[in-house]
Order: sequence, then C-alpha cells, then structure tokens
Amino acid sequence: MSRIIEINSVEDILPEYRNTPIGLLLEYHNLNREFGSYAQAVLLVGMCMDNRKRLKIPHNFTYIIRSGGGNLRHSEFKVSYAIAVGKVQHIAVIAHNHCAMVNLHLREELFIDGLVQRAGWERAMAEKHFRYFAPKFEIENEIDFALAEAKRLRECYPKIIVAPLYYNVETNMICIISEE
Repeated sequence: MSRIIEINSVEDILPEYRNTPIGLLLEYHNLNREFGSYAQAVLLVGMCMDNRKRLKIPHNFTYIIRSGGGNLRHSEFKVSYAIAVGKVQHIAVIAHNHCAMVNLHLREELFIDGLVQRAGWERAMAEKHFRYFAPKFEIENEIDFALAEAKRLRECYPKIIVAPLYYNVETNMICIISEE
C-alpha cells in the first residue's frame, strides 16, 4: 500500500501535522508519548463504530464521532458544534482495514435476516430499510473514502486542518494516508 505512511517515529509524521493535535494523536497512539493533560478537547476524530479499534489517548483530548466507515455525512451539526463551541481546529478522519461498510451490498441478506430474527422486523420492512440506507453508508474502499471525506470536510470548513488516517486492525497502528 504505497499510499500509507507508517508512523514509527516523530520524523515519520508529515510536517503539516507535526506539533498539532493530529501529530499528538499519532504520537500518543503509535509512539507511546506520555499523556498530556487537557481541560478541553483539541481534536475531533471521525472513526468507524467497529469494535476492534481503541485509541490510546489522554482524557479530554478529543471529541470522537463513531459511525459506520467513519462516515461524517449526516453528522455535520456535531462536527460544527465541535468546531464552533468546542473550538477544535483539527479533524482526523480515521478509516480502517477490513471495514464492513465496504461492499455493504454483499451483506444484504445477512442484514435483513438479522433484523427479522433478532429485532423482530417484518422482512419487507427490513428489505426497505436496507435498500434505503445502504447506498448512503456503503463505501467503495477505505482509503479512497477517507481521502474523499477529508476533502469534503475541508470544503465545508476551510480554516480547519483535516487529516485522512488509516487504522490497521492487525497491528493497532494508525498511519497517514498520502494525498499525493
């Protein structure tokens, strides 16, 4: 994966993220930097709701919005709140490998059967639910989605620094996605 920049030292962090909350996130999580003390969040993280990911960060360091695929569409008010009221100036969009939102359409029957069996839904309603929402939340691939989401957020919030990042669930390391 040539678009992935592994972070094994401070020097691996791109200059535009070094000495920012995004750089600190990478240092805390990957490099075991000693935790600082925070009275309020300095970063907003958008990441997948997947249970295999847990950030190593200090208390009060970040706001976190978790949703399928790390998709922040339909969360703009929350993003705006973190910026306007929470005063964050940095956003990290964290995608991850093996995301179930990739090729979501392949899980249609599993999804529908699960709602029928576990939630007590009528099959027709479960089918309608999947077919309405799946296109809004399905992503083609994790890396391209994170890049597109970072670009979209930069257009919405031009003064905010947005970084596309990638979480490897096997190594529990966060990488930077190169935009070149």
